[in-house]
Amino acid sequence: MTAITEIGVAAGKIWHYLEKNGSSSVTKVTTDTGIAKNDVQRAIGWLAKEGKLAIELKGRVEMLSLK
Repeated sequence: MTAITEIGVAAGKIWHYLEKNGSSSVTKVTTDTGIAKNDVQRAIGWLAKEGKLAIELKGRVEMLSLK
């Protein structure tokens, strides 16, 4: 699997996770999905670029949710 494909797969897993669980911290998404931290960050960029992700800072915690 190419790196781009792996990032796309991770983005899909994160999208489905957020669809099922609602707004979640990056740490919780990383822990619950088992996706490596670097891949989570890359997938967040992918979803944000596609306009599918909202990122909000609550204090020092990054919260992710679907748009």
